[in-house]
Amino acid sequence: MPLQNRVTPTGDIIATPHHGLFTGNRGIIHDPATKTLLRKRWSSTAWLTCTCEFRGRRREVMAQRSWTELFFLDEATALAAGHRPCFYCRRDDANRFRAAWEKGNRVHDVRMHDIDTVLHHERLDHGRKRLHALLVPLEQLPAGAMVQQGEESFLVTQGRALQWSPAGYGAVERQLGEVALLTPPSTLRTLNAGYQPVLHPTASG
Repeated sequence: MPLQNRVTPTGDIIATPHHGLFTGNRGIIHDPATKTLLRKRWSSTAWLTCTCEFRGRRREVMAQRSWTELFFLDEATALAAGHRPCFYCRRDDANRFRAAWEKGNRVHDVRMHDIDTVLHHERLDHGRKRLHALLVPLEQLPAGAMVQQGEESFLVTQGRALQWSPAGYGAVERQLGEVALLTPPSTLRTLNAGYQPVLHPTASG
């Protein structure tokens, strides 16, 4: 049985046999004896997105009393859920993200802790995923932004929407109509300022 460790664009953590392009964490939220999640879904405001391979190190998933290994289809999914690049294993990406975050949000000399504080407010509403109003037409959103309609999540890329699933993205055969923004507003401004997240290969199909 697959472990419950795959993050959806809404920030929920599900069990699925499909693999993702990134790992990451929100602190310690599992019991290593049973490899199951605790009731809490975060223990740190630093929600990170990490590379799955770093300096040849390998970890047995959920086997230690340290950070809980979570997995993401791609970086757009992680950003929508409220995560940001790790400054340890993805330093170059984290620096690019911070520079674009500063430009998009019109601030200077920001620390990652400051970004985490803003993101934590934007991603949660009384413990649940915070949805945001979409202030521009969907086709004007930057590549990598994600939106929600009902129970379905959609990636925006090249001016079109693709439906998210644990296995990848698929075509949308209908007009979406009214949707809500999943990607935190400060991250959306970061995308508008030039940060380009890594997308799953099915996003270009």
